[in-house]
Amino acid sequence: MKAINAKVTRALVQGSTLATCDNSGAKLIKIISIKKLKTTKKRMPAAGIGDLFLASVKKGKPEMRKQVVFAVLVRQRKEYRRPDGTRVKFEDNAAVILKDDKGNPKGTLLKGPVAKEAAARWPGVSKIASIII
Repeated sequence: MKAINAKVTRALVQGSTLATCDNSGAKLIKIISIKKLKTTKKRMPAAGIGDLFLASVKKGKPEMRKQVVFAVLVRQRKEYRRPDGTRVKFEDNAAVILKDDKGNPKGTLLKGPVAKEAAARWPGVSKIASIII
């Protein structure tokens, strides 16, 4: 997993529900825990663009429901700042389901745009992305 040079605001806290933007079979997931994140005492762990997290599938195909899966956040509504000074925000929050923590996506196509920071950190996700912003 590569580092991100943008100052990404961590917007989705543990327990947030969000949609998926791939064809893995999951429709709605809930964040359980964020991997490789250290916080201070009593602070809620939160995920930002390009972060790897564990999620449980709440809605989707019957064989996918109630499973715990790895996912990567590729879009968030909360704006974040890039090094050139531009601020980026998306229309919705969306994630991509992964097969394992190495970054191989479970689905074969992604709907909607993917953030440039997430595509740079996860090459497997950027291969199947149609639009990278």
